[in-house]
Amino acid sequence: MYDPTVARLTYRALLGRRRALILGALPLLLIVISVAVRALSGADDQTASDVLGGFAIATMVPIIGVIAGTGAIGPEIDDGSVVYLLAKPLKRPTIIFTKLIVAIAVTMVFSAVPTLIAGLILNGNGQQIAVAYTVAALVASIAYSALFLLLGTVSRHAVVFGLVYALVWEALFGSLVPGARTLSVQQWSLAVAHKVAGGELVTSDVGLTTAVVLLAAVTVLATWYAGQKLRSLKLAGEE
Repeated sequence: MYDPTVARLTYRALLGRRRALILGALPLLLIVISVAVRALSGADDQTASDVLGGFAIATMVPIIGVIAGTGAIGPEIDDGSVVYLLAKPLKRPTIIFTKLIVAIAVTMVFSAVPTLIAGLILNGNGQQIAVAYTVAALVASIAYSALFLLLGTVSRHAVVFGLVYALVWEALFGSLVPGARTLSVQQWSLAVAHKVAGGELVTSDVGLTTAVVLLAAVTVLATWYAGQKLRSLKLAGEE
């Protein structure tokens, strides 16, 4: 189910100079904000939770997920170069699974690691806040990567749709419409973080069991459907 050659080509595409700069911009901004907040207000648990929840989880992780998930396959489909990959003796679900693993790894590195560093800067992991939000970033990275990889497979406008989901549905409707929060990867990941932190600083509108089930379901179904959609792509000359 995992092909090293496909993985290497996908890493090379995602971590090219231009895309790497884009991926690194938000984590760098998070670190800068954390240093400034710590210098101005000192170590404060509530402030640390606000910064990590409001910027890292609500903004940085989904945007990086969009870039990594759609970038793992979308450009190849757009420019037609995917036909060379599909011509290889590889099962198409294997291609999808390999690209998913790469997208998850890239999303985790560029989101979870900076979240942990920022949390340690803000309050030294007081009340397990840094670790809790890092775990949230890790589990959200998996679901976002699968979801946005699917978008990259089915649409030429995957980045736009991904940003609409991340910034409009989750950030805007999620804050205004209580029911929308149930269908939010952000809230699912925060439910896991709440369990890790164990206090009231990290909260979620979704229960832990529901969150875990939905995270697993979205990841599995999105990966499966992306594999099916890739199967439907026909090479020139195929019947």
